[in-house]
Amino acid sequence: MSDAAVGGTPPLDELIAGLAVDVPDFPSPGVVFRDLTPVFADGPVFRRIVQSLAAPSLVDPRAAAMAADGDAGFDVVVGVEARGFLLAAAVALEAGVGVVPVRKAGKLPRERLSADYTLEYGTATLELHTDSIRPGQRVLLVDDVLATGGTLAAAVSLIEGLGGVVTAVSVVIELVALGGRERVAPHTVHALWTA
Repeated sequence: MSDAAVGGTPPLDELIAGLAVDVPDFPSPGVVFRDLTPVFADGPVFRRIVQSLAAPSLVDPRAAAMAADGDAGFDVVVGVEARGFLLAAAVALEAGVGVVPVRKAGKLPRERLSADYTLEYGTATLELHTDSIRPGQRVLLVDDVLATGGTLAAAVSLIEGLGGVVTAVSVVIELVALGGRERVAPHTVHALWTA
């Protein structure tokens, strides 16, 4: 299903914009948090989001060249803690592939690779089990928001550090003014709503 209006249904970006709630000064002063929980709670909208997030891998010429007939263009979906988990699991189910979590520091029990990053309100560390991505495995990276790009750039570095091939990055919202797309370049970014 495309992002465009279907049978009189508003375009997906309008639905997301209408349901998302801006929360000022969260998690710190000056930051406007985009709360997507009302968006996820709307079943038909959530279904369209999942279908749209699963689709962009074939837009990336590298993914298209590697995909066979009936192939989603990726072998696994990686979701970033925490809202990215909800999306990645649903996208993986839609595509018929597995899902892998990228966790905050100290949450994974086995051997892991770590990456530090900065975001608009501080610094943090992400981790990925070293056996969760195989060399050459095609990965669709999914998260809720692309802001400054620090989180997704760290996730990309973890995936590529294990030899994975990021075929695309799919997000629900891209906050264009924060320039995050440049931080994950040259990877294709597919955003359902730009704000």
